[in-house]
Amino acid sequence: MTKHKYENDHLTVFFDPEVCIHAGDCVRGLPSVFDVAKKPWINVDGAPYEGIIEQIKQCPSGALGYKLSKSV
Repeated sequence: MTKHKYENDHLTVFFDPEVCIHAGDCVRGLPSVFDVAKKPWINVDGAPYEGIIEQIKQCPSGALGYKLSKSV
């Protein structure tokens, strides 16, 4: 299993490309964070962590996950 992680001081976002079905919900729902035209394609600083978490919860495949830091 190949999981990628993207993090800042508040949040770690996990992405598993082997699980992703490319529905695009993340990109359409929060393009300031999820942008496949950029590298890295997940910008954890692109929105408040609460909004990122809400968008991750909409992922139909479960390819996205998250963990809050202890400082939150």
